[in-house]
Amino acid sequence: MPRRVHSARALAVALALLPMAMAQAPAGASPEATVISIGDGDTIRVRMNGKPITVRLACIDAPETAQRPYGQNARQYLQQRLPLGSTVTLEQKTTDRYGRSVAEVFKGININLAMVEDGQAFVYRQYLSGCDAKEYLDGEFRASRRRYGVWQVEGGITRPWDFRKGRSAAVIPDGTTPGGRRYSCKEIGSYERAQELLRQGHTYLDGNGDGQACESLR
Repeated sequence: MPRRVHSARALAVALALLPMAMAQAPAGASPEATVISIGDGDTIRVRMNGKPITVRLACIDAPETAQRPYGQNARQYLQQRLPLGSTVTLEQKTTDRYGRSVAEVFKGININLAMVEDGQAFVYRQYLSGCDAKEYLDGEFRASRRRYGVWQVEGGITRPWDFRKGRSAAVIPDGTTPGGRRYSCKEIGSYERAQELLRQGHTYLDGNGDGQACESLR
């Protein structure tokens, strides 16, 4: 009889402690999500709870598509790490001005950190809060020393945030239109053509910054 009482008390204590253990899960951790598309080197689309969500990878900044070949390399790297249909876990940090979920993405490893460590992205120092700054900066240092990816150029390629500033008022020649005029989604006519123009550098077609141009044409 005393043994049964002891067991009952132990079970009661364990059940009482269960909510506390669950509360110790990483802040911002979300249920599992399924990868449905890769926008560029730091933007993906996932389906979670039946809804598509655009995710901006937190604390990193990958080369722009127009920063050839580094932008394409970063996107291909992310495609290899996150094949369509694969399952990931998000640790959300915030929501940006475009309504995207800003998060660290996990698939066995921290994908954001792997992008930095393998020279496919820079640490986004301006938006590093919420991540382990030392871990990211150390990873970037190792990548620069080993001349991985974006560090194959001495000192690293032009930082994506500087590249965007330089292009904000620039004319975008694409070899097909006089003077490099700007396109509208309506005149482009097809979603596939819009993505091609986006890869050529017509970033204004991606109004919400999710790595996909003229989504109304889908």
